Amino acid sequence: MAILDPQRRKLLVRAGLWAGAAGLASPGLLKAASPTWTGRQFHNQPAESHLHTFLVDLWTQVAKETDGRLVVTVFPQNGGIAGSDPGALDMLQQGDLQFFTLMGGILGKLVPVADIQGLPFAFTSHAQVHRVFDGALGTVIGRECAAQGIHRFRFGLMENGFRQIGMIDRPIAVPNDLVDQKIRVPDGDLFRDLFSSLGAEPVTVNISGLYDALKLHKVDGQENPLVVTEFNKLYEVSHYQSMTNHMWSGFNLLANAQFWNGLPTDVQDIVNTNVKKFVALQRTYTDRLNTQLEVTLAGRGQRFNVADTARFRATLGDGFYGRWKTRLGGTAWSLLEAEVGKLG
Repeated sequence: MAILDPQRRKLLVRAGLWAGAAGLASPGLLKAASPTWTGRQFHNQPAESHLHTFLVDLWTQVAKETDGRLVVTVFPQNGGIAGSDPGALDMLQQGDLQFFTLMGGILGKLVPVADIQGLPFAFTSHAQVHRVFDGALGTVIGRECAAQGIHRFRFGLMENGFRQIGMIDRPIAVPNDLVDQKIRVPDGDLFRDLFSSLGAEPVTVNISGLYDALKLHKVDGQENPLVVTEFNKLYEVSHYQSMTNHMWSGFNLLANAQFWNGLPTDVQDIVNTNVKKFVALQRTYTDRLNTQLEVTLAGRGQRFNVADTARFRATLGDGFYGRWKTRLGGTAWSLLEAEVGKLG
């Protein structure tokens, strides 16, 4: 069973939303008859993670409110499939998987405009991020997802946090500190371009293999929100946390479009209502957790420093942002700049 801190459980109980944290919607909530629709929900984090428990809570409540007509089982670490996130994305598009959570930087392999969610040094706060992607820019991404056979939930962007650089044996304060350093990145073009532009050597490793890559010094460091460092125990194999806030990271809640469109309207309404409710709770919880983890990880021996982000952004310059404006398209870029100001 996933671990849930007492404060969060109390919050959910008070809201009438807590139904346990097992991987399957609670059988006691369902009718004796078999469900009309069943599905699988994949995500790439461990069962102990904040993401897993909130997804389980979401689908448990959906099963309850639909009287067991829709039952969705949640699988951490993408059910152990080969290919990790890209493999699961392919399964989702083909209809072999019904629900999936995925960051924009990987979704961008199929839906290029989704890369805009992780544009480096574009955002200054979590609230700003969610305002942008719950609004018109999120609608643009949703439309492009639909063209690929994927339904993106409008209010389904779950929080992971701003990404920081965690190194084995050195802090990162200015761009020159990254030169020739092997940095683990997810399998996304934006990640590779960012770190290559800063002089580092980006190395793609699946999240499930990241701990060993650090332990065996196959990479010099990695970049992730603090919650990933905590739940994947990366603090055991690295010693420095440089607060760069270089990219925002979250999880788009997605569905296979054919499966989603085959659900009756009343079931869709129940899902949409609970997605909005539980995602709002998850965002608040994760924002608070990332802040608390600065203290927790320091207590685990992590050495923190604050990087000079202005110098990082200046190093990227017009060349980097110009490339990505061309790739992401003028419409998306204009919608983003209307919210965050001029980039590049």
